[in-house]
Amino acid sequence: MPTYVINVPATSANIGPGFDVMGLSLSLYLTVTADTSAAASVTIAYEGANSEGLSCDPKTNLITSTALYVLQCNGIQGLPACALRINNRIPLGRGLGSSGAAVVAGVLLADALGALHLSRQRMLDYCLMIEHHPDNVAAALVGGFVASYLIDVDRSGNIPASEAPANIAGSTPDEQRERELRALAADASLTLPPENIGHFVQLECSSAIRAVAVIPQFELATSKARAALPATYETRDVVFNLQRLAVLTTALGREHPDPWLIFRAMEDRVHQPYRMHLVPGLPEILASFNPDNTPGLLGICLSGAGPTILALAVSDFDAIAAKLRAVLARHDVDSKYQVLDIVSEGATCEAQP
Repeated sequence: MPTYVINVPATSANIGPGFDVMGLSLSLYLTVTADTSAAASVTIAYEGANSEGLSCDPKTNLITSTALYVLQCNGIQGLPACALRINNRIPLGRGLGSSGAAVVAGVLLADALGALHLSRQRMLDYCLMIEHHPDNVAAALVGGFVASYLIDVDRSGNIPASEAPANIAGSTPDEQRERELRALAADASLTLPPENIGHFVQLECSSAIRAVAVIPQFELATSKARAALPATYETRDVVFNLQRLAVLTTALGREHPDPWLIFRAMEDRVHQPYRMHLVPGLPEILASFNPDNTPGLLGICLSGAGPTILALAVSDFDAIAAKLRAVLARHDVDSKYQVLDIVSEGATCEAQP
């Protein structure tokens, strides 16, 4: 029996004006190794950092509970016996898509262990039944600079709660659907994903651009960050974001990025103003640095729900990180940083003998 190695990239969502729309995949990975050769049951072991508080119970771990849901919807009861080793390099609760990566990994794990041969689109459907916002999971699944949207669906039933193999031909849509319908006939309590819940477009992003992720050393729950948002918005603020989003989708793809064009296009009035108080120092950072006084800088934004601060740049990456960290330090916020590539390849699953 083979060993499967799944790699899922971290992601940064929103990128300023693209709230719940835009995502970038980054060169920081969640790796899941599933050894099926000699296992008598399902075991989970975490390696390295970023695992504190994560469940090793297959029924409650987000990766395996996602896999169980996908398998159940395809008529397979329970995870096949395997020894799972999980190395999560993505900091938890920092706005770098750790939960989205876990969901994508779970879908790919089910696809491999169940020999389902799901299409990428069907994988995305399963991801979006669990992770209710497409920006992170779409970027993690397919890679690169991604714009996405989804339709409203009923998510009641046997769906895990959330706070996806390469070089394998997919089943045809008819074969996938027939398998799911047989599972539903055997268990009417199943909640199958509707088809084509989410749609995405992979956009161009200049190879000159790298991401400087300044990571405060505290967690910020997505639910808390979302609770800070207003129920309604002024039309002028929505228009402000739409204007910038339309420009940003093209500006990042230019071979020679225009710093001020991108800097202004990464401004936001929909989510960042309401989350400023959750990240001490963020207001000063957004107001203080620009391409004129910070060489190499293209733009700065809150990564996802935060608290990570993402700076896109073409040079002077370490110097930019030092400037941002100095502001956080003045506000008594300890931080670390990583300079990351924007990766064009999304989640992968490789079978090893």
